[in-house]
Amino acid sequence: MKSRKIWTTLLAGCLLAGSVLAGCGGGTAPTAENKPQTEAGAGQTAAQGGDEYQEVTIRLAYNLPQDHHVSRGVEDFAKKVTEKSGGKVKIQVYPAGQLLSDKEMNQAILTGGVEMGVNSSTLWASVVPEMGIFDVPFAFPTYDLAGKALKGEIGEKLNQQMEAKGAKVLMYADYGYAQFANNVKPLKSPADFKGLKFRSIGEIPSAMLQAYGAAPVFMGAGEVYMALQRNTIDGATSGTTAMVQRKYDEVSKYLTIANYAYLEFLLAVNKKFWDGLPPKTQELLTATAKETEDWIRQQAEQEDKKTAEQLREKGMEVYVVPESDYPAWKEAAKPAVDEYLKNSGDTGKELIQLVENLQ
Repeated sequence: MKSRKIWTTLLAGCLLAGSVLAGCGGGTAPTAENKPQTEAGAGQTAAQGGDEYQEVTIRLAYNLPQDHHVSRGVEDFAKKVTEKSGGKVKIQVYPAGQLLSDKEMNQAILTGGVEMGVNSSTLWASVVPEMGIFDVPFAFPTYDLAGKALKGEIGEKLNQQMEAKGAKVLMYADYGYAQFANNVKPLKSPADFKGLKFRSIGEIPSAMLQAYGAAPVFMGAGEVYMALQRNTIDGATSGTTAMVQRKYDEVSKYLTIANYAYLEFLLAVNKKFWDGLPPKTQELLTATAKETEDWIRQQAEQEDKKTAEQLREKGMEVYVVPESDYPAWKEAAKPAVDEYLKNSGDTGKELIQLVENLQ
C-alpha cells in the first residue's frame, strides 16, 4: 500500500509540474496562422523572445518622385522601422511607380497584392467616398486647420471608413495645396476656364472644373507631361511640388495659385495583413508613422512656397488669387460640394459640418 501511495504522489507531482511549465509558455507551439508573412505570403520562423521582433518583410509602393518631401518621409519611415527592429521588420520600398501606378495602387493594397502603399486621398475617394472631403473646394483654408482635422473627429471617421473597406490608415502625409497650370492663358477667375481641357485627379475636382466651364480629362500623373507637350490637354491640376519635379514649366506657361484643395497622401496597410502582425510590430509601425507624419506636415507649407517660386524663376507666369476673391471661386464650385454630398451620404454631411466648425 505504501508503494502505491508513493507512485501516486510522484505521478501527481509530475502532472502538476507539466501544467506549470505549459502555463509559462512551454506548451503550445506557434501555428502557421499566427506566424508573420513574408512578401511571398509564406510563414517565416520567428523569434519567440519577448524583447525581440518577429521577422517579416513588408512591401511598400509609392508613385511620387523620390525627391518629393512625402517620398523622403516615407523612405525615412521605412529605414527607421528596419533600424529600430534590429533588421527583423524589413520594409522593402518600391518608389516612383516601379511596382504600381497610382491608378493600380488601391486595388493592390485591398487585395494584398502589396502589403503597404501610398496614394492620394483623391484616388482613395473612388473606394471611400468620404475621403473626398480634401477635394471639396476651399474647405481647408489653412495648413493648421488641415492638421487639426486629421488629429480629431474627422480623422477618426475617415479611418473607420477605410478599415471597413479593408485598409488600415497608418499615416496622413500632407502633400500641400492643389493649383492650376496651363499653356493657354492666365486663369484669374472661374470664367477663364471655359473651353479648356484639364487633367483632373478625381470626381470632385472634375465637378469643379465642369462648373468652371472646363472639360476634365482623367490620366495618371506620369502621363501629364506628354499630354501637355502634345496639346492633348490644355492644363492640369496638381501641387507645385510635383509640378517642379515633373517639369511642368517646360510644357505649360501659366500657373494659378488658388489653394483650392488640400491634398493628402495616405500610407495604408492591407487590413488582414495588419491584423496578423504581432502587437509589438504594430506598435513600432504606428509610432514611427506618427513621427514621420509630423515631419511631413512641417515640410508641406515650406515646400509649397519654395516650389511656387522655383516655377516662377523657371519662366512660368504666376497669378496668386487674392483671398478676397475666394468666395466667388467657392460659390462657382458649389456643384463640386453637391457631388461630394451625393457620393458620401450622411457621413459626408457630418464631415462637412465638422470642417465648417474647425477653428
